[in-house]
Amino acid sequence: MAHFSTPDAPRFSVEVYQNEYLPEGGHEVNAIITVTSSGGGAAGGPPIPAPAAAPDVYDGVPGAYNCVPGAYNGVPGAYDGFPGAHDGGGVPGAAARAAVVIMVDCSGSMDYPPTKMRHAREATAAAIDTVRDGVAFSVVAGTHKAVEVFPGNGQLAIADPLTRAQAKDALRSLSPGGGTAIGTWLLLADLLLGSADATIRHGILLTDGRNEHEEPARLRAVLDACAGRFTCDARGVGTDWEVEEVTGIASALLGTADIVADPAGLSADFTRMMEAAMGKEIADVSLRLWTPKGAEVAYVKQVAPTVEDLTARRVEAGPRAGDYPTGSWGDESRDYHLCVRVPAAEVGQEMLAARISLVQPPPEGVGSPPSPLAQGLVRAVWTADLAVSTAMNPQVAHYTGQAELAQVIQQGMNARKSGDAEQATAKLGRAVQLATASGNEDTAKLLAKVVDVLDVAAGTVRLKAKVAEADEMTLETRSTKTVRVKK
Repeated sequence: MAHFSTPDAPRFSVEVYQNEYLPEGGHEVNAIITVTSSGGGAAGGPPIPAPAAAPDVYDGVPGAYNCVPGAYNGVPGAYDGFPGAHDGGGVPGAAARAAVVIMVDCSGSMDYPPTKMRHAREATAAAIDTVRDGVAFSVVAGTHKAVEVFPGNGQLAIADPLTRAQAKDALRSLSPGGGTAIGTWLLLADLLLGSADATIRHGILLTDGRNEHEEPARLRAVLDACAGRFTCDARGVGTDWEVEEVTGIASALLGTADIVADPAGLSADFTRMMEAAMGKEIADVSLRLWTPKGAEVAYVKQVAPTVEDLTARRVEAGPRAGDYPTGSWGDESRDYHLCVRVPAAEVGQEMLAARISLVQPPPEGVGSPPSPLAQGLVRAVWTADLAVSTAMNPQVAHYTGQAELAQVIQQGMNARKSGDAEQATAKLGRAVQLATASGNEDTAKLLAKVVDVLDVAAGTVRLKAKVAEADEMTLETRSTKTVRVKK
């Protein structure tokens, strides 16, 4: 397929790290899969056709529009054109390699303190300045409804010096007032992104408060509807938002989540996010796993740069094969932990436990299956040598510890909130052990703001009597960030 071989498209490679040896009767195979994408060119190459919009993608989402520009059933005023919206730069039907929508919280709480809204405008302007020429973009103001700020009329603008200047001028109209219904913002973003014939579809979402004007089930339904249609980075500014809501948005839409406790840091963070978005070169890449008859996938987890369990996101892809979404890629490398259960065998036997392929859906109208972007093999060999079969591969050991670290931090923080000091102390002590042993210095520093470390090696800690809310939320938000194993 031509678009896989364009010189500007990134090249993928797959490396497999495992101890393939199992004891007699052993049936669990673990491997770390390192996927690397490199060599893409941000300025070149024709756009890879975007997936066709599914006409029924919002069926079952209360209040969702039905893919008709300007229609938004059941939510009065939820999809409004911004008064006096700029028309410059809106190019209906124009092709762009990438499209991005910036969603800015304009609820009433953004007025406390008043400087918060000013920093949000400045951060949005900084992100607009980072949008590459030729990229389609839009700005949306989010409250209990979603309002187009620029360019308006259900369009995206094509970035150039003029449209960037017009977009920044339109930001003057951003002002706080109203409630918060994040699902509404995401649905408008999806409508706008769906209007562009773009390969890379991305959102950037900023909120400062809880999703108080929308039922949790509705936000969940919106995320399910938008998953696979665009990726989204989510940020919480200040300390009045819910960690689970922001991280849940990023997890569902294969983006990043973080806290910006001080609004003054928004501009730098927005610039970094947009730079990362502009570096993406190929979209809708899936990790395809084939397993032989009698074998089954126990789990698939991304373990670097963050921990993300992909097991439940499997989409069947033919006999004994399933696809796990990985989103968009630029020049980067990620690690995945694969666990496969195979039928037990006798000493001396060996088998292919799994075949890993990186694939992308074919362009619309192309019926042939996609060619793999890269492949790797996971083996199983049965041996009587216990020293060989019981040795844990260093990569598998490292990431098993990193996944446990993320888990015990969440368990410890939940126990702390519920008043279970004994459980919180035990879990956070174990977290200190794991963070130190694995060299995860950033997480260790965050833990030290929540507990007093008495003995690192033993994991002996004492809960701090007073913890700043920003420190607590930062630890929770960043608990899934990992460090890579030294190879």
